[in-house]
Amino acid sequence: MSNYLLKNAKIVNEGQIVEGDIRISKGRIDKIASSISPQGNEEIIDLSGKHVFPGMIDDQVHFREPGLTHKAHIASEARAAVAGGVTSFMEMPNTVPNALSQEILADKYAIAQRSSLANYSFFMGAGNDNLEEVLKTNKQDVCGIKIFMGSSTGNMLVDNRTTLENIFSKSELLIATHCEDEATVKARTQLFREKYPEDAPAFIHPLIRNEEACYLSSSMAIDLAKKWNTRLHILHISTEEELALFETDKASKEKRITSEVCVHHLWFDASDYELLGNQIKCNPAIKDSRHKNALRKALQTGSLDIIATDHAPHTWEEKQQGYWKSPSGLPLVQHPLLMLFDLEKEGVLSLAQIAEKTAHTVADIFQIQDRGYIREGYWADLAIVDFNKPQKVEKSNLQYQCQWSPMEGHTFGASIAQTFVSGHLAYSNGNFNESLLGKRLLFDRN
Repeated sequence: MSNYLLKNAKIVNEGQIVEGDIRISKGRIDKIASSISPQGNEEIIDLSGKHVFPGMIDDQVHFREPGLTHKAHIASEARAAVAGGVTSFMEMPNTVPNALSQEILADKYAIAQRSSLANYSFFMGAGNDNLEEVLKTNKQDVCGIKIFMGSSTGNMLVDNRTTLENIFSKSELLIATHCEDEATVKARTQLFREKYPEDAPAFIHPLIRNEEACYLSSSMAIDLAKKWNTRLHILHISTEEELALFETDKASKEKRITSEVCVHHLWFDASDYELLGNQIKCNPAIKDSRHKNALRKALQTGSLDIIATDHAPHTWEEKQQGYWKSPSGLPLVQHPLLMLFDLEKEGVLSLAQIAEKTAHTVADIFQIQDRGYIREGYWADLAIVDFNKPQKVEKSNLQYQCQWSPMEGHTFGASIAQTFVSGHLAYSNGNFNESLLGKRLLFDRN
């Protein structure tokens, strides 16, 4: 493994932007100082004019392996992540077969160990009848338990109240939930199927999967978590109403109930269905602009703890089907930081807050060992950003296996120049180095 000396960087870390140097030795950050003299055995990289961010830790992705590999592989999507400055990911259990047993979960870790350029973790899936397997999950090397409290992609809906009580009362591990009330979604679907029996416009999606569905399910999850003092993390908050459910008066790492917002709910709103249609069909739905604006404001109040992607690729052919057949989900993992940098230009959040919401706080609330901060002794997971080099999204520079993005044609104001994963220069100016792969995330949990 090479050692590196990064010179003249603008280091974005822990609420500050400081000019300085970073020495990387044996995969870790050995020294951070205003000026570091070179040693004989290291490669020197001059980062004059560039910013260094802690690599993004994306706590919600769907990489489709095993079982759905016509859409994506862990290898392809991890490459896309690294090209976007995402150095670690946590992947969801609704692959095929669903990750509802420790054996199937172990198989996913084995695939990543031999193919993922990024660091990785995989959620254990909860079903209506696998409580024993769920409770065997190792809290030192698995990110958490995932519960679909509203059916989304796959058949992992947990709608049995006794099962939910059991998991919430007995799990020591963080529980991450997808919250949409199934009864509401079913009733609304029936209503709109009668109105549009053949094909339907994509703009009905947020009318079917509406605010009420989200609020009912999220509030139920929070009631359960408060009853049992569960460590609950609610994924992809998409409505103004849900924001009132979360605490704003304490640090994220002190909370028992935390929240995530995804980049597409901060970027798009219902007016975008006209142009993009089913490309932006996802669950929970992208909704009216009042929700987008409220979510953006909530990044400042503390009711939204972290930002993720919910990267969920499907083939172009699948997405081009009519509304009723087109699957929910969109590919995003190559561009979340660039999207947020554009939002920074609009005054939505600061560069320091981007580092906080995409790395620091993710590491805090999942209790990730030695990652998420630019600190001496921590693994060198770093995204090198060039704010002087815009990047236009085109098919030719997409790394996704599905080969499309709802961002195509957009020019971002910045680009990711290089990405270090566990001290390995995995991506540099459009080129990958896969001679070393990512590592399994470990967690400091009592």
